[in-house]
Amino acid sequence: MVNLGFSIGDLHFKNPVLTASGTFGNGSEFDDFLDVSRLGGIVLKGTTLEPREGNHYPRMAETPSGMLNSVGLQNKGIDYFEKSIYPRIINYETNVIMNINGSYIEDYIALAERINKLEKIQAIELNISCPNVKMGGMAFGTNLQSAMEVTREVRSVYSGKLIVKLSPNVTNIVDFARVVEDEGADCVSLINTLLGMAIDVGNMKPSLSTVTGGLSGPAIKPVALRMVWQVANAVKIPVIGIGGIMSASDALEFLLAGACAVQIGTASFIDPQASVKILDGIENFLVKNGFSDIKEIVGYINRNN
Repeated sequence: MVNLGFSIGDLHFKNPVLTASGTFGNGSEFDDFLDVSRLGGIVLKGTTLEPREGNHYPRMAETPSGMLNSVGLQNKGIDYFEKSIYPRIINYETNVIMNINGSYIEDYIALAERINKLEKIQAIELNISCPNVKMGGMAFGTNLQSAMEVTREVRSVYSGKLIVKLSPNVTNIVDFARVVEDEGADCVSLINTLLGMAIDVGNMKPSLSTVTGGLSGPAIKPVALRMVWQVANAVKIPVIGIGGIMSASDALEFLLAGACAVQIGTASFIDPQASVKILDGIENFLVKNGFSDIKEIVGYINRNN
């Protein structure tokens, strides 16, 4: 038997494979493809205080080894979530993490206060890094002072585990990781998508209605891996790695670099069972190489080079 578990403070996860917000819906969309409860956790689609229609179409475009999206956090708001989505997820036997976003700090505070009352939600992922909304999101994630303030204010009202999702669209991501750690974050997740764009040459127009959007997929993995390695060596709180993880080998790279867990995103669009296949692959690697606990490989390259 191999111990695959990890913890954020006193919140235990059965294994290190989670889903990335915006790529897994609210879990139930994947019930026909896999046993969601096998995963270490699921991060729900981003939720805002009020309903959002999202950006105009087209808002997705394929790129070499990746994809651009500018969905714009389309969702029906926290009222709808509590009434219609929350009852469908309470029976999952895994940790359910709620991704929240706002245009103002007050939005984040109000959401955190509401989520405090939802017993099944034991952690929130504070999304201060979304590159495809015109207001909020990226504005907080690319300004140190703003990142510090929103983390501090949410921490002051939220009693569960606070994961802060960091933007790669900054000069030095380590500075942001240290700031949110100082303000009470229990964990950081990184990276969110890189800002990019594409042009339809045939139409001579941008491929996205918003011109720019968030780049995800295999193309961003080397950048994500480098940033996770830098942050894991700079903070004491756990780090969750995200970015272009398509296979167990990809996930293992992030663990070896210092991540305690990973989130699977774009891969789920290609193969709805990608997350459980990656989980099985991680376990097989540990067994094959004689490891009894996943903690033995977390940050391995930092201890053995």
